[in-house]
Amino acid sequence: MTKTYFNPGCGLSIYKPEMENRILNFLNTNYGEVELHKICCHHDPQLEQGSMIINVCAGCDRRFRSLYEGITTKSLYEIIDELDYFPYPDHSGLKVSVHDPCPIREKPQIHEAVRSILGKMNIEIVETEFHGTRSICCGDDFYPSLPLDQIHEHMHKRAKSMPCDDVCVYCISCIKSMHIGGKNPRHLLDLMLGESTEPQIYDTVEWHEQLQEYIDAH
Repeated sequence: MTKTYFNPGCGLSIYKPEMENRILNFLNTNYGEVELHKICCHHDPQLEQGSMIINVCAGCDRRFRSLYEGITTKSLYEIIDELDYFPYPDHSGLKVSVHDPCPIREKPQIHEAVRSILGKMNIEIVETEFHGTRSICCGDDFYPSLPLDQIHEHMHKRAKSMPCDDVCVYCISCIKSMHIGGKNPRHLLDLMLGESTEPQIYDTVEWHEQLQEYIDAH
């Protein structure tokens, strides 16, 4: 039998650590037996062969499934979309564009689950030209290989390509990028749990220092 774990990822653990147990409790009540896993995807997950990790972060999804043999991954959004029950709030009247993060560009099943969930919350989607498997980086992934001014140019360009002022993201770093680019980011989990999205620390250097501290500690 597959042992299943939930790894919230560095970004969410920094952003809203209280969400971890809310999600874990929901999974154990409505999905099956799931254990919390807090080892960062940059390190050996120390799990038995055949384990599955349910993740929120697109970067975690890519690293866990590609770097560590015998580990499979599934997005939390795929899991929830497949369940018969979730207490979706009603966001009637909200219109968003969706930014799909780079690491899961080749996983249309996640793109479809995200849009299905948005539909279940009565959110209207106005797609940007480059979405899903054709999505363009929000700009954050260029750090630190490009100078900051060029990174911010990419962020502004990607944000400008969004038809709506409200942009649904499902990566914490994308919150920062869309905020810098002048849009109103709405993280999917915040929408699902009825919470507001907060940019918090969005200075690109400070944010990546905060991420690295978490990675080193976990």
